[in-house]
Amino acid sequence: MAPPDRRLSPAAAPVHAAAVPLASHVGGPVAGAAVLVSAAVVVAGLYFGRDVLVPLVLAVLLAFVLAPVARLLQRLRLGKGVAVLVTVLAAFALIGAIFAALGVQAAELAAELPRYAATLRTKLGALSGLGELLRQGEGLLGSIGIGGPLETPPAAEAPVVVAAPARSDTAMLNVVGSVLGPILHPLATAGLVVIFTILTLLYREDLRDRAIRLAGARDLHRTMTAMNDAAGRLSRLFLAQVALNAGYAVLISGLLWAVGLPSPLLWGILAGLMRFVPFIGTPIAVAPPLVLALAVDPGWSLAITVLAVFILGGAVMGQVLEPLLFGKRTGLSPLSVVLAASFWAFLWGPIGLLISTPLTVGLVVLGRHVPRFEFFDVMLGDRPPLQPQESFYQRALEGDADGLVEQAREILAEPGTGLAAYGDMVALQGLVLAQTDWSREALEADRLEVIRTQVGVLLDDLSDFGDAPAADAALPTAWAAEGAVVCIAGRGPMDELTARLAALVLHRAGLGARAETSAALETANLGRLDPGLVRLVCLSVLEEGNSVAGLRYFLRRIARQLPEAKVIVGLWDAPPESAMLAALREEGPAEAIVTSLGEAAALGEAFAARG
Repeated sequence: MAPPDRRLSPAAAPVHAAAVPLASHVGGPVAGAAVLVSAAVVVAGLYFGRDVLVPLVLAVLLAFVLAPVARLLQRLRLGKGVAVLVTVLAAFALIGAIFAALGVQAAELAAELPRYAATLRTKLGALSGLGELLRQGEGLLGSIGIGGPLETPPAAEAPVVVAAPARSDTAMLNVVGSVLGPILHPLATAGLVVIFTILTLLYREDLRDRAIRLAGARDLHRTMTAMNDAAGRLSRLFLAQVALNAGYAVLISGLLWAVGLPSPLLWGILAGLMRFVPFIGTPIAVAPPLVLALAVDPGWSLAITVLAVFILGGAVMGQVLEPLLFGKRTGLSPLSVVLAASFWAFLWGPIGLLISTPLTVGLVVLGRHVPRFEFFDVMLGDRPPLQPQESFYQRALEGDADGLVEQAREILAEPGTGLAAYGDMVALQGLVLAQTDWSREALEADRLEVIRTQVGVLLDDLSDFGDAPAADAALPTAWAAEGAVVCIAGRGPMDELTARLAALVLHRAGLGARAETSAALETANLGRLDPGLVRLVCLSVLEEGNSVAGLRYFLRRIARQLPEAKVIVGLWDAPPESAMLAALREEGPAEAIVTSLGEAAALGEAFAARG
């Protein structure tokens, strides 16, 4: 059937350019510019406001980690304020002790570095063919004050400039500022984190209610349930991740201590912190202790052992413990992890790198539970951005038959998913999308032909894939004979494909089904349908592209040519409120009207069982 001519008729009144609203011309560019400006403002605010935002974000993440502990203390009949204070103070006391131990070990390591430099220099010199690397290593060691000073050509004598004596009070202020500045800034940040964490835990219900108000107060129950679920999931996830990484830090510290590497606690804590940064965190954690092992041991055994410790620890974490606790999926796509790490490290430095993954996980969980923030899940999550039926339509539209076959095989390989389920959930709904686009003139004729060709290739592949047709002894032989069941397509552009799919499903159920086009009902093709053979006819149509009057015509032709056959109408994927479905059920022109392939297969088996 030739596609209808959808060109504009000559009578259609042309639209003058002046009659088109200005927004239709400039709305797109203006909207795009507004989005870019808004994004630039947000990034600038994140960068210049980092002195306040970094403590706030750290406090929120810590609040998620400490909330279960505070609730546990409240169940032990401690007041809310006391429970929060005890939890926060204990947590920061532990963090302070860790940093104190790090400082001690770092100081001890710095004192021993000159002694290790000679071993490392000798080892670098023993590597033939690496002269340039040796020179770079010498320069690096000299720049940090390790080893002998680098030889530099004598500089010309510069004229002596006598500076005016500075005022004593100004000099004193400069000295105090240079000494106390590096100390006061971290202390101020830590103080803000403590205060923000306490306030977040004390007023978490109030903050939750405000977030619910922003997220959607119209559907209060659903939004509140989603926010509570998201908060609970994040708390459990972050607490488990902190506990797991802390255990990893203890494990690495113990193993490095056992093999004799200096400052094992320093490298273990670094390894635990870097576990928060996927992909690039482990190389960052391995490099310093590996270089130290090369410098400490005149041979190579210690370096090889240290590398083996990290490989073994990473394998246990990545292949055993993390899949056991978190599952095989983290909820983030690999690309989003790398982009998030780069983005937050650019804005907030090392702190941004450490909190990039927890922060991104929080945004993805929020997007999965709150519809208003769904774009976070789409952009950053690891779930497919398209539904299976949408992916089906997109691959067919692109002419990707191999992609269609691959998708079908993946879905059919899932336990409990048969051909009927795949057809109902994916293929038919994808064809409905194509039929809808054709009906609203959004799909051109050449693209329609591409879709029909690619889906036809898929159906040819499905006819040879999967389980063999069911051999049920209860079904009479006459119903299993080829041609006993005929699936006749309607006049819609996708109906022929639905008829072929329905025939495949019925054939897989053990019925002798085949597909026919609507031309089989024409007078010139009467010989194609044998009244003595056909037991069941399934009129296969999609609602879009057909009409009730057209279906009545088909049913009358079937009744005249095959008066003994049972007739069902497959109005595929029709919604319960469908007007066509209601009209057909009211008139009752067939034995049954089905909307899914599973119903059609069950009904065909029932008819065959009754003989």
